[in-house]
Amino acid sequence: MLMSSQTTPDRVSVHAKPALRAVGLLACCALFLTGCESTTTVGGGSGPRIEQESSAVSSADIASLSQVVQANPNDPEAWNMRGSAYARAASYDAAIKDFNQALTLDPNFAQALGNRALVYRRQGRNDLAVADYNRAIQVNPGYATAYVGRGNIYRQQGQVDLAMADYQRAIEIRPETAEAYHNRGLIHQSRGEHDAAIDDFTSALSNEPRATEPYVGRGDSYLAIGKNEEALNDYNAALGINNKIAAAWTGRGIAQERMGDRQKARESFQRALVVDPNSRAAKDGIARTGIATTG
Repeated sequence: MLMSSQTTPDRVSVHAKPALRAVGLLACCALFLTGCESTTTVGGGSGPRIEQESSAVSSADIASLSQVVQANPNDPEAWNMRGSAYARAASYDAAIKDFNQALTLDPNFAQALGNRALVYRRQGRNDLAVADYNRAIQVNPGYATAYVGRGNIYRQQGQVDLAMADYQRAIEIRPETAEAYHNRGLIHQSRGEHDAAIDDFTSALSNEPRATEPYVGRGDSYLAIGKNEEALNDYNAALGINNKIAAAWTGRGIAQERMGDRQKARESFQRALVVDPNSRAAKDGIARTGIATTG
């Protein structure tokens, strides 16, 4: 499975003044949906992914931040922080209400606009999400996260030239933005521009060395240009971080098969099916390497 079918998750930012940090630092630290400006996961799924905690942890965060809101009812950052907690708990309507309140208090609060955009996108309301990203960029032209988020929507909608422009702008503003490199690499990959894709995945990894998706993406491009050993190394690296990635097991199996090690290839394909029993690519790999499957 090539990573070109995947979409990188946006990030809900937690933004707090020093006074609020003193009141709610512990809760704030637990709120990052996928990290404020860095994450070990820069891709995956067909849409934005919001990392969710257990209900107990989420409830504790929300209760703590409700105290922050009560103590600072006129501070938009307090509402933004609690909205982020609601979003993390998948309470999207409550999150939007809090972001709305933050924006009522400060209509130019770029982080709240970006956070609300992410929740709108999670709800499939892409028009509203794009409008919020546009506004966030208008009030803060240096807000790289908004360019990445808007680019993700454009890429999902097939407007790849617009997406490329947004990722490029995010990189210009914040050169360490791993998501922008990764998603730009996916576009290069979908166009068959594998050398450029490899460069972008490598840049993503230089900024997020524990991210798995750039390893898988780069491995896919290495496979596409016949560099099987390099591909194998990348799939192994991804699996060393997270051994439950079906695409990495399948890619590893293909690389091993091409390198003549059918037994190890079969084992990799079997591991892929343990993670994803419906993987057609893994079933096809097992069939090629001599083990019949049903389905």
